[in-house]
Amino acid sequence: MKLDVTTKNMNVLECFSSETRVRIIELLNARPYNIGELAEATGFSSAIITKHIQKLEEAGIVLTESLVGKRGTQKRCSLKVDQLTLVLRTESMEQAADHNRYTVELPIGQYSRYEVKPTCGLASSEKRIGMMDDPRYFDDPEHTKAEHLWFASGYVEYRIPNYLVGREEASSIAISLEICSEAPSYNENWPSDITFTLNNVDVATWTCPGDFGSKRGQYTPSWWRDTQYGLHKTISVTREGSFIDGVRSSDVRIDQLGIRVGSEILFRIQCPETAVNCGGVSLFGKGFGNYPQDIQVTITN
Repeated sequence: MKLDVTTKNMNVLECFSSETRVRIIELLNARPYNIGELAEATGFSSAIITKHIQKLEEAGIVLTESLVGKRGTQKRCSLKVDQLTLVLRTESMEQAADHNRYTVELPIGQYSRYEVKPTCGLASSEKRIGMMDDPRYFDDPEHTKAEHLWFASGYVEYRIPNYLVGREEASSIAISLEICSEAPSYNENWPSDITFTLNNVDVATWTCPGDFGSKRGQYTPSWWRDTQYGLHKTISVTREGSFIDGVRSSDVRIDQLGIRVGSEILFRIQCPETAVNCGGVSLFGKGFGNYPQDIQVTITN
């Protein structure tokens, strides 16, 4: 989750001005707590903790659920986001206009090629698509409606629209998505080496720590019971190299990818069987996970 440091986001920023609220976040990092347990751990009354939880919930940091317990209904609290990035320097509209760039979103079901092995499958926000663990259903006409797909090994490949004109050449490309490993049902300790490829050049490899399912995804349909959400990652390639979330991943530069007027742009997400940690891939679109987006691509020239 990225957050601009502006006055319109004060409801979130104020959450970190209280030592008690920060302590609550520390506690919830270990496991979910109910209000009474938080009160006991912090030494404050349940009424005071409830007010702090309300503020954290309004800011989208904490998720609460009402559960029936031995002593009546209890409010269980858990962390809603895994990370929060504060953006101090934001572009004004005038600065953004100085850049010649375009952004597109690729629905995760609109891959152009694939090669996958079980466990594998697809789901829209309403239903499963085809039979589980049968790669043939990745050819089902309804695959374009998929909001969630997964495979144990292999790849899916997307064609990124190329809107460059004249003598324009790309100076950078940034791709953001929600992704994690793939284990039967789910397993939060399930590392997977996932490689991102542009125009047949491996630009970055990231080891995902697991396949997440112990907490419900914010946008995951209520009928879905397996993997719930992934981690939000941004892969970028510039004139200086390739990066994942701003950390250098390789020395591959944008000029090595051949992104020019009239050329195709292919983006592949893969976990080969030869990977040290062959833990598969799960992808999430707007209708699943914690982030209401598909695969978002921004190209700057």
